[in-house]
Amino acid sequence: MYDLATEVADLRERFALIRGHLDLASKQAHIEELEARAAHPELWNDPREAQGLMQRLTRLKNEVDVWTTIGVRLTSLDELIELASAEDDDSLHEELTSEVTASRAELDRLELGLLLSGPYDDGDTFISIQAGMGGTDAQDWAEMLLRMYMRWAEARGFTVNLLEESPGDEAGIKSATFEVRGPYAYGYARAEAGVHRLIRLSPFNSAHTRQTSFARIEVMPEVDDAPEIVIKPDDLRVDVFRSGGHGGQGVNTTDSAVRLTHLPTGLVVVCQNERSQLQNRETALRVLRGRLLERDLQRQAEERARLRGAYRDAAFGSQMRTYYLHPSTLVKDHRTDHETSNVQAVLDGQIDPFIEAYLRWNVAEA
Repeated sequence: MYDLATEVADLRERFALIRGHLDLASKQAHIEELEARAAHPELWNDPREAQGLMQRLTRLKNEVDVWTTIGVRLTSLDELIELASAEDDDSLHEELTSEVTASRAELDRLELGLLLSGPYDDGDTFISIQAGMGGTDAQDWAEMLLRMYMRWAEARGFTVNLLEESPGDEAGIKSATFEVRGPYAYGYARAEAGVHRLIRLSPFNSAHTRQTSFARIEVMPEVDDAPEIVIKPDDLRVDVFRSGGHGGQGVNTTDSAVRLTHLPTGLVVVCQNERSQLQNRETALRVLRGRLLERDLQRQAEERARLRGAYRDAAFGSQMRTYYLHPSTLVKDHRTDHETSNVQAVLDGQIDPFIEAYLRWNVAEA
């Protein structure tokens, strides 16, 4: 029991240190503000805004509740260990050990959550994949990444919605954009932004020679109320076309797909998942807003890096992670030096260790 008591005392000390970095009073004030807005009778005139507000409110309440719960849990553990020791009862040892282990895991999760402190980290996200250099291999690589991220999101209980997919010439995809909804979806996913490189024996040539392929991942916050991003109607070119399909009843026979071109920046966004042209346009606008906001956040980060003398050009060849399938198997993140030889697990969506390593590295770099 002495070892358990010492471990719980360490957990309580760690809990106090972590909680000291939180501004729970500010979070509670924000909850009260959102509750007041939620009570306004005109809120549901805009269902999307109302749903977003209610999601933020639920997340904040859950965040405050979980800190309260872990505090109560640690106090109860102290009391149970003290009681078991006083009565010299070893029968509770296994149960208490399990509770201490669960509390430690919960504290680890909460500590990681503190690294997600950006202004949009707690929100939803759009993820875009573009095949790069490498021809058919690169397009196949882009599709492999799409599968990896969808599996990762679904394993975390996030909702995934494919917005656009452009098939490759022979295999794979040229590009895809999808929406991920869930707590801190953007905060986690932004660790994956950048160029991903694959080295393998190509399955697309008869000699099966070694091939290097690239794909770029863009991660954008989904926001409806970013005042710094203004999209003027005159800055948009809107094209509509018929959505692609797989044949049969799934083919859309109307021009419902929408392509938005932001003339000042040249950014192009396509959405074709909805049957309604209006819905596709609204979704494309949200993706464009997120992309413009992400560009602005990136510009600010680069400026801070320049002031620190740590700026690196984000050229297409400057990969942030490499996946080696030949001659050996390895996935290595070139920012954090985190690596694993279990490439298949990573490609099956088990990327959380890379994300956690990035979040800790990013705090140290800030």
